[in-house]
Parts: sequence; structure tokens; C-alpha cells
Amino acid sequence: MKKITLPLIALLALSTPAMAQDDLAWRIAEDLTTEIGPRLAGTEAEAKARDWAVARLKALGFSNVRVDPFKMPTWIRGEERATLLRANPQKLSITALGNSGATPDKGLEGEIAVFSTFDAFKAAPDAAVKGKIIYVSHQMTRTQDGSSYGHFGVLRRQGPNLAAKRGAAAFLIRSIGTDSHRFPHAGNTAWDAGVSPIPAAAISNPDADQIERLAARTKTPLKLSLTLTPRFIGEQISGNVIAEIPGSDPAAGLVVIGGHLDSWDLGTGAIDDAAGVAITTAAAKRLLENGKQPRRTVRLVLWGAEEVGLKGASAYFAAHKGEAHAFASESDFGADRVWQVKFRLPDAARALQERISLALSPLGIATSKALATGGPDVGELIGSGVPGIDLEQDGTRYFDLHHTPDDTLDKIDRAQLQQNVEAWSIMLEMIANAPEDLMAGQKK
Repeated sequence: MKKITLPLIALLALSTPAMAQDDLAWRIAEDLTTEIGPRLAGTEAEAKARDWAVARLKALGFSNVRVDPFKMPTWIRGEERATLLRANPQKLSITALGNSGATPDKGLEGEIAVFSTFDAFKAAPDAAVKGKIIYVSHQMTRTQDGSSYGHFGVLRRQGPNLAAKRGAAAFLIRSIGTDSHRFPHAGNTAWDAGVSPIPAAAISNPDADQIERLAARTKTPLKLSLTLTPRFIGEQISGNVIAEIPGSDPAAGLVVIGGHLDSWDLGTGAIDDAAGVAITTAAAKRLLENGKQPRRTVRLVLWGAEEVGLKGASAYFAAHKGEAHAFASESDFGADRVWQVKFRLPDAARALQERISLALSPLGIATSKALATGGPDVGELIGSGVPGIDLEQDGTRYFDLHHTPDDTLDKIDRAQLQQNVEAWSIMLEMIANAPEDLMAGQKK
């Protein structure tokens, strides 16, 4: 199919009357970020978000609205301070990584060992690491599809654990982000069994630049005062909020869509992922309102505890993997326009794939030859053989905002949000009613 690209003004001209009048997605994103705000997994705020979601989904007319609860170890943030100790001391903008260990209450001071890349840190002798405050740059590059996140994000996910094993006093990273603001980017890290967590934090990109400039200008090691006082509060309750549109043919399987309800606690979780909650809920509501029962049951899942290690995704898979799933897809990459669609459908559904591609093309959405992954929270379903589709959003600016205090409602463009709703509505209606066997090839 010939690629079609259109500027946003052209997309607005192609809007349907429903698209022009439907502001449900905006209202959901606005209400979630305003009434609840940040929603750190396992906390009271996330519990309030579940209550909010149950009430909202019932009011919208969905069936079988409920919470699937699960327990999870919970980490909460404390004090966060860092100061470069020089003739002119300079405070740095930092945030602890999820699951970070703590410094003593009065903080710690130490020499900074500076590494330009993760590979350089891994190659350094243990003597250059032990007892030091490690700083690693590993600067992220901007891409439309977000593909660089996996390569650069490994520093945050694996670096602190490796540093702890090698005897480092603390581990600091340049934020995994593409902005130039003095906002650090939060995110999770993980520890191997038996490894004692050390203090681990992300530094804003301008402050990371400052460290690197200073390190290049002097042979004397830089020194840092660091205070991080996060703590683990034991197992707490999280949960997935589930709502359904019952289908007419149970044997045709379940269609699972949704976004994740939790967020990091620095901003209000607007693009990550109130937008995904809003987009998929609004698309499902359109299907509910069209007056015709879909062939397949549509299950809307608002996952809990995604940010801290896909806890809700794992709980959902464990509880529901025995059910017949015909399709799974998630919206979790912001609210900018959908520019590309990827498919992972059985050969028996090739005609359906072509119909969906054709229906999406007037919205400026091209078809990729790459296989869909479905999204983080449906990864286990897709891995088990469930078909999926990726409605890929433009991620050019996503990692300017991702996990920062700047992830707030004003960053959502209402017109682009509505283009997402339109794309999801088209795709969902066609998947829910397709005559093809979407479970062909799955073990039944």
C-alpha cells in the first residue's frame, strides 16, 4: 500500500462528525490527572484511581466492571538532594530511581567516577568503581518510534545492580530522556536476589552536561553530597480495573484493549498513561453506543503497577491465561498522532488486515511490515500467541516528557488525541466484528 502522510490540519479536515463532537477522551484524561493526579503503584493514590475508574466505567454503561486485586512490594520516595562540592557548590536536579536504596539520613559524600557510556563503566576495573559514586552518561537519542529507549534504558534497569555488585557507594545516571530541561526522569531499576540496593538516581540532562564539562576541565576528582531517603513499605494492594462489552459469540474469543492506570509521582501521568486510558476507553464507548452488539466480547483493562515492573500485566496473565483471547492491544506511548500501524494477525485474517489498513489510511496512517508487539501490558498475551495490532503514535517528543514533572495535561494536544480515538475506534470495531478466525493457529 502506498504510504500516505498528511499534516495535522489535513487530518482535522478528514475528521468525522463523531470525532469533531466527541471530547470523552479529553474529559477522561483531564479528570484522572486533576481529581487523582500522580498514581504511584501500591499507594493510596493508585487505590483512589481504581475507585475513580470503577465509578466512571459504570457511569459510561460498561458491563462486568470490577477490580482484580493483587499484592505487590511497594517503594515510596523520600528526600532527594545532591550538591556538587566545589569552591562554588552547585545543587543538582535529581530523582531517585524506583527501588533505589537509601543513603544515611544525613546523606553521604564521595568522589564521582565519571563514565561516558554504560560499556565504559562495565569495562572499568573494580578499583575504579569500589567505594565511588558512579556517574554514567549514555546519552539518549531522539527517534519517532521510540526505538532508542530499549538501548539507552538498559542503563537505568541494570546499571545500579551491577554497580552494587562491584562495591559502588551510589549510582547516578543521565536521565533517560531527550529533553534539555532541568527535570530528571524517574523510572524503575531492579536488583538481583541477595544484592543490597544502593542509592540510585537520575540527574537532569543539563546537570549531567555540567558534570561532564567539569570532569573534562580538571584532573581532581569531583565530589558530591547525596541524600536519598526512599523506603520499602512492604506488600500493598494494587489491581487491574476491568470492564466489558459482552459479545454475541463467546467462541470467537476476547478482545483486550486498554492502558495502565498507575503513573510515576513527579508529574500527573498525563501522557503516561492517562492518555492511553482515555483513548481506549473512548474507543470502547463508541463501540458500546453504536447500537449493535459486537461479535466478540471487548474487555477494557486499566492495568495497575505497570511502571514498577508490569505487575498488573503478570497478574492479569496468571488469572486469565486460560480464557480464549482473540486479540490484545494497548495504548501506552503518549497522545500524539498515530502515524503507523503494525499487525500480528494469523494468515487466516490477511483480508482483515488489508481492510483495516485501508480504513486507517485516510487518517495519515501508513502500514509497516514489522510485527506488532501489542504494548507492554499485553506482552505476555502476545508472547503466548494472541494476535495484536500496534497503532503507533509519533514519539518524537515523548521522551522529553516521559517520567518527568513535566508530564502534565497541558502537554496533550486535543486534536491529536482525537485522531488517536478515531484510529482506535476504527480498528476496534473491525476487530470486534471480524468474521475471520482470529484464534487460528492458537492452542485451544
